[in-house]
Amino acid sequence: MSDTDNAMTFTRERPAWSIGGNLMLLLFAVLLAVTIWRTVAIAAGGAADLPLGYLDGGDTTGFMVITALRVLLLALIAGGFYMIQPNQAATITLFGSYRGTDRNPGLRWVWPWMGKTKISVRANNLISERIKVNDLRGNPIEMAAQVVWRVVDTAQALYDVDDYKSFVAVQVEAAVRTIGSRYPYDDFTHAEVTLRGNHDQVGGELRTELIERLKLAGITVDECGFTHLAYAQEIAGAMLRRQQAEAVVAARKTLVEGAVGMVEMALASLSAKNVVELDDERRAAMVSNLMVVLCSERDTQPVVNAGTLYQ
Repeated sequence: MSDTDNAMTFTRERPAWSIGGNLMLLLFAVLLAVTIWRTVAIAAGGAADLPLGYLDGGDTTGFMVITALRVLLLALIAGGFYMIQPNQAATITLFGSYRGTDRNPGLRWVWPWMGKTKISVRANNLISERIKVNDLRGNPIEMAAQVVWRVVDTAQALYDVDDYKSFVAVQVEAAVRTIGSRYPYDDFTHAEVTLRGNHDQVGGELRTELIERLKLAGITVDECGFTHLAYAQEIAGAMLRRQQAEAVVAARKTLVEGAVGMVEMALASLSAKNVVELDDERRAAMVSNLMVVLCSERDTQPVVNAGTLYQ
C-alpha cells in the first residue's frame, strides 16, 4: 500500500444549506392553529360545512387521517429548528456525511433528519501545568505557558481529531518542551538568546510552533506566553548562589573601573596644579590608599599627618 493510500483525508469547512427559522416558525404556528381549530370544530359537532371542512371530508375517518398528517408535518417542522448563538457554529451532517457548517446566528432550520452539532468559535484561554524541561545546557527548569486559542475550521476540529480540546492541551505541553530545550535558561554574558532574557522572541517562536501543531485540528493561536519560568528545585539553590557570585563579581568590576578612573583624575589634577610633587614611591602609596578608600565596603578611618611630608 502506498503512502498516498495511508494519508489522512482532511475535512475542510464549507457553508451548509439552511434557512431562517422565523419563516418556518410562522408556518408551524399557522399549521398548529389550523389543527387545533379543526379538532375543536369536529369535537363540537363535526360541522362539515365549516371552511376547510372539505379537506377532511367532514367525517371522522377523514378527520383522523388529515389530523395525523398535520401532526406528522408539525413534528417534522419542529425537529428542524436549532439556535446559534453569536460566535457559535453548527455542523450539519446527513447519515454520517458532513454537509457543511452554518455560522449564521439566530433561529435556523434544516431538514429534521440532518444532524446538527454545535461548536464554539470563541477565544479560549488555557494555562498549562508546570512541567520540567531540560534547557539547551541540560539544566532542569520548570515551565508553564498561557495560550489564547480558537477554532477557525469547525469541520477539522470535530472530524479530524478525536477531542480537539484535549488535543490542544497535549500539543501545548509538547510545544513548551520543544521551545524549552531549544534555548538556555540564562546567559550572564548576554551573548545568546535565552528563555529568561528574550521573552518576546521566545514567545513568538512558541506561537509559531503551536500554530503549526494545531492546524491539523483547524485551530489557531492568537496569543501565548510563559506564566512560569524557573530553575527546578534540585538546582535552584546552586544556581542562585552562582547568580549572586556573578553579580558580586560584576559589581566589583564596575567599582574597580570607577576607582581607577578617579585615581587617575586625582593624580592628573594634582600634577596639573602643582599641588604636590610625588616621587614614584609616594605616588604608589597614594594610589594604594585611594584604591582602599574607594573600593572598601566599610567606611575608612583617616589618619591625619601632623608632621612633615615624610613623617
